[in-house]
Amino acid sequence: MKFKLIALFVLLFSPLLLLAQGESLFIQEGTASYYASKFHGRRTASGEVFHLDSLTAAHKLLPFGTVLRVTNQKNGNTVVVRVNDRLPNYSKRQIDLSYAAAKEVNMIREGLVQVTIEANSVDQMNRLVDYFEGKPHPGLRLRRYFPIITVPIIFFDKRKSGITFNPKS
Repeated sequence: MKFKLIALFVLLFSPLLLLAQGESLFIQEGTASYYASKFHGRRTASGEVFHLDSLTAAHKLLPFGTVLRVTNQKNGNTVVVRVNDRLPNYSKRQIDLSYAAAKEVNMIREGLVQVTIEANSVDQMNRLVDYFEGKPHPGLRLRRYFPIITVPIIFFDKRKSGITFNPKS
């Protein structure tokens, strides 16, 4: 009976531990804008051709290929984008979204909105930490995450008068 209760506890709360770790993938918040149609078909800083209908973004510091989750703070709408272009260092914006990405977060009418920028996964965050090791990254909050450790369940069994180890837990 104790084993069943412990197993139930582990099954119920393990996802919460993963969720708690995943919820803290915050990198930055600030102003977002979106690309005008005049850039459609032009080369980005990464060498890719920009398409209005792609889910891409420009950022000042994050490396090309970084996958981000961008959330419009006003309405909670979220989009996943890939960084393939650069914003100029003097820009007051934190991110520039493609038209398709801006549409996903419902910011076309406003033009500029406040957003939260997060890594899309723990692995992505760890890659960013490695990339910026020893390099300046002003305005970015980056921290390494480690895999969750599963501890085997050990409990006392009165019938056998000893400790039972369950390696499958």
